[in-house]
This record gives sequence, C-alpha cells and structure tokens, in this order.
Amino acid sequence: MLTKTAIITGATSGIGQAAALKFAANGWQLIVTGRRAEKLRSLQHEIQEKFDATVISLTQDVRHPASGEELKKILSEKQIKPDLLINNAGLAAGLAPLHNGETSDWEQMIDTNIKGLLYVSKSIASMMVEQGFGHIINIGSIAGKEAYPGGNVYCATKHAVNGLTKAMRMDLLPFGIRVSQVAPGAVETEFSLVRFKGDQQKAKNVYKGFKPLTAEDIADAIWYVANVPAHVNINDLLIMPTAQASAMQFNKQNIT
Repeated sequence: MLTKTAIITGATSGIGQAAALKFAANGWQLIVTGRRAEKLRSLQHEIQEKFDATVISLTQDVRHPASGEELKKILSEKQIKPDLLINNAGLAAGLAPLHNGETSDWEQMIDTNIKGLLYVSKSIASMMVEQGFGHIINIGSIAGKEAYPGGNVYCATKHAVNGLTKAMRMDLLPFGIRVSQVAPGAVETEFSLVRFKGDQQKAKNVYKGFKPLTAEDIADAIWYVANVPAHVNINDLLIMPTAQASAMQFNKQNIT
C-alpha cells in the first residue's frame, strides 16, 4: 500500500495540529506549515517519536504570495505527489463593530483567511491537476454560513471560503480533484485567545457554560471526509457542539 501525503497549513496548534497527529497516527506522510518555528519543530519531533512517520516542516506565513510556490518547490524537489491539502491556516482578530474596527485586523484576516488559502491552493491544485488526483479540504466556519454582531470582516472571510470551496469544486471537477469544506461551530482552541489578542479571561468566557468542540473532534471529521471511497465527495460538513444551534444560540448552564 502506497503512503499518502497530506499538506496541512496552520499546523502549529489547534485543529491543524490535531489533524497532523491524526493523519500521522494512521500512516500518512506529512508536510506541515506554520508561522511559529519552535512549535512546528516540536510537532515534527512529536510525530517522529510517536509514530515514526515522515514529516517535513516549513516555517512560513501563508499571507506571503510566494507561500504556495515554496510548498510546490519542496514537493517537486522531493518528488512527492500531494494526495491531500488541508487549508487550515486562519484566524479572527477583534470583535469590534464595523465602525470601530481596526483596519490592520481586517487586513490580517483577509490576507490569511482568503488570500493565503488562494496562494496555497493555486500551487497545489496545479500539481493535482497534472498528476490526475488529489483532494482539497478547506476549514470554514459557522461564520461562513451566517453573520453575528462584531463578526463583520471575519464572517465575510469565512463566507468567502464557503464560496471559494464551491467554485473550486466546479473548476477542478473535470480533473477528478475532490474539494470539501469542514465548517466547525465553537471549538476551544487558541481561536478566541487570538481574537482577543491574548486576553485569557475573555477567551475563557467564550466557552463558559457549555461543552465546546475540541480540535480532536474536528480532526476526526477531517479524517472522515478525506477517507470516504474515491467515488464519494463530502462537499460540505457543518459540525457543531450539541449545546450550539447557530452562531449565536447556545444552551449554556452553570457548569463548574
């Protein structure tokens, strides 16, 4: 049985890290990317120690237009054919109403969540088209299905991911490339800590009173989407905590 290769962006924490561990545990070869070199090296070491798996790490910021070509160059040099791309790199910055928003936050979200996804997808999709197989899984959000107060630009970027996933599916259909979206609701990762710029109390309060999803829950969903039979494509998978019905509706209780 041939070893498959998965590329995972934003693998230094949260969903990306959990997905890397999940796929490595099941015998996949990995290429993991992220901005934090030390965390990336730590992940690489953990994977090699636990699973004796092949893993290549690349410290990069997907906001840079060359990020996709950097990945493509490594794959080409090592003669690796990508089976799967997981576009996980993304973030929310701030929760201000539009009229009080920070333009630097807007640019960071747009450049990471939309443009970064495009840079990487273009380069890897071109390889998949040439080789005649492949699968791209975009990590979306409930924020790509509906908006909420203060979410403005973040919601807009995830609506873009939702739309891009549909368009990519159409564009790559003639070449046998599968394209999917996994869209989580509330997941307790570094997401809120990043959104609130390191304010741990604000981040903790987001998940107070209910049991949120974990990064491992989403990694399980990604694993499922990636491993259905070849004639099956999961176009879109929305996954929520039991205690969450929409972007704004939660069944919160006094959980100590």
